[in-house]
Amino acid sequence: MLNISNVSKSYNAEYLFDGVSFNVGMGDRIAVIGPNGSGKTTLFEIITGSITPDTGSVAVRRGTTIGYLRQDVQHSSTRQLLEEVVESAGNINKLAHKVQMLQEDLAEAKDEEERALLMRELGKVQHEFESSGGYNAEHEAEMILAGLGFLPSDFTRKLAEFSGGWLTRVELAKLLFTNPDLLILDEPTNHLDLETQRWFENYLKGYHGAVLVTSHDRAFLNNVVKKVISIELDEVVFFHGNYDAYVEAREKEMETRQAAAQRQEKKIAKQMRFIERFRSKNTKAVQVQSRIKALDKIERIVVPRQTKKIKFSFPEPQRSGHVVITLKDIDKSYENKTVYRNLNLVLNRGDRVALVGPNGAGKTTLLKMLAGVLPFEKGERILGHNVTTSYFAQYYIELLNPRNTVIKELQVVAPDETDQRLRGLLGAFLFTGEDVSKEVAVLSGGEKTRLAIAKMLLRPANFLLLDEPTNHLDIPSREILTDALEAYTGTICFITHDRTLIREIANKIIDIKDGRSRVFNGNYDEFLETEAPRVDNVPETLRAIREHAPAKPKEQRRERKTIEAELRNEFYRKAAPVKRSIADIEQKIDRLTARLGEIEELFADPDHYKDGNKVAEVNREYVQAKESIRALTAEWEKLTAEAETLKQQHEEKKGSI
Repeated sequence: MLNISNVSKSYNAEYLFDGVSFNVGMGDRIAVIGPNGSGKTTLFEIITGSITPDTGSVAVRRGTTIGYLRQDVQHSSTRQLLEEVVESAGNINKLAHKVQMLQEDLAEAKDEEERALLMRELGKVQHEFESSGGYNAEHEAEMILAGLGFLPSDFTRKLAEFSGGWLTRVELAKLLFTNPDLLILDEPTNHLDLETQRWFENYLKGYHGAVLVTSHDRAFLNNVVKKVISIELDEVVFFHGNYDAYVEAREKEMETRQAAAQRQEKKIAKQMRFIERFRSKNTKAVQVQSRIKALDKIERIVVPRQTKKIKFSFPEPQRSGHVVITLKDIDKSYENKTVYRNLNLVLNRGDRVALVGPNGAGKTTLLKMLAGVLPFEKGERILGHNVTTSYFAQYYIELLNPRNTVIKELQVVAPDETDQRLRGLLGAFLFTGEDVSKEVAVLSGGEKTRLAIAKMLLRPANFLLLDEPTNHLDIPSREILTDALEAYTGTICFITHDRTLIREIANKIIDIKDGRSRVFNGNYDEFLETEAPRVDNVPETLRAIREHAPAKPKEQRRERKTIEAELRNEFYRKAAPVKRSIADIEQKIDRLTARLGEIEELFADPDHYKDGNKVAEVNREYVQAKESIRALTAEWEKLTAEAETLKQQHEEKKGSI
């Protein structure tokens, strides 16, 4: 379906990747992974034709459709949500228009042959329209929108009323609805809550086409993909399996490479000692030159640089009392919308709490009230003995001084720490070498997030509150954050869409829905087990649409479509050879008729009669041609009548359904 051959791309004389080749077949589920800036999006843009590679080629099988979800989605449409999604399927709309035009032409046609041609064409177009889901398009669009977390009341809202994250979901809904052969998805889960992520994963597992995706969500990659393409610092690696299997295999490969590289270095060092020792001796000149040539031919084993696990001893926060915080009878509203009423919650020392629930349920509101940065109308927030809080939100990175260097930003909060120790901390957070001298202003979003977290943990409070700390972080950076939080000894309450982080850190889950909080003491997988019978990986809105759909008419439509498809297949199976024979006969008659015309022109030429043998031969050909035309015409009439009978029988059977 898609062939990438020897593709390379560089910027400012530095290669993002070089000589990349791979194939994508129908049904493939492939992850493209790598650190931020490694070229994943560039590779996608090359595949879709938006960027030209320096070398290599991209070949797409004829007729293959590609759908591409970019990270930076922009909308200028004035349509309503449901209308926008349905209208995105241009093929369905074109087919619907074609059906309408054919029906109008058929109503006006009077010639039987013309009617027969129009009927055949209409049957073909209607079949394609049905196969594309045309008769059920609006319901299918509603199902996809509900799966992605939209409410029925959203369906008639204008697109201009939705925020950026929801507009990304709109674009994703349009792609899923148009059903392309190849889905290329650039960070598709960035704006999806946990419930929607699980629905989306199930949808992709059953998707008919191929999926090429880049994502920093390790759980998503493990659940969806079957192949991994990793764009690394020194090479591009291909692996069959999901993300965890890739990591495990890669670690073993690195161990093997490291050992082989060490053996090779010892061998090279031994040869170099011999060369240096005997370089000046004439009696050893031949041996020395031989070994020099042998060293030149050795292909050095390269061990790619890897992200190291964090190794830094963070300062211990002061020990708090057993009860860290209590929320008592809290009421919180925004204008006329009540978010919480009579909310009661207690967190204890050592709790590592993940707040989960759909977007808009009130997770961030609760976290802000716990952090003491958001007032409420009623109730009490009571901090426990010796509790100090530190709240991280995305705006926190904006508090970094853009004029400071990376190391200077840490010196502000830790003036007594040595540069060596600060460099050690920054190295653990992937700031190495000259990186520590960069100004904050030139850092990427992910680098600023890492710096802000390092700064927070350098002087840690004993109660951390984190709102989406993984935003802008690639997989290596998320693993560093996980290591840092595992090493932290205080109490944590956090919100994230990264299920791997929840699995590895949380020992308590608070599920927030409809202004209510349900506390679950246990890890995330145990929580999901208790949710399975109730949630079944289906968002509540989608379940409601399914439950309220008129089941019997839908079943009847499905059954009718199945019978119609069987009748249509039977008709095509019987009619196809008859139609081929008719077409073949028509071609033969056309050829013979043309030859008769040529012969008749010869008959009108006086010079033709000068050669008696040729005249006799042409006369015989003329008689044979006319006889053949008569025989073929009789056969054509017989087959045409048979085709008409088959069509009438098909229409009668179809009408009796």
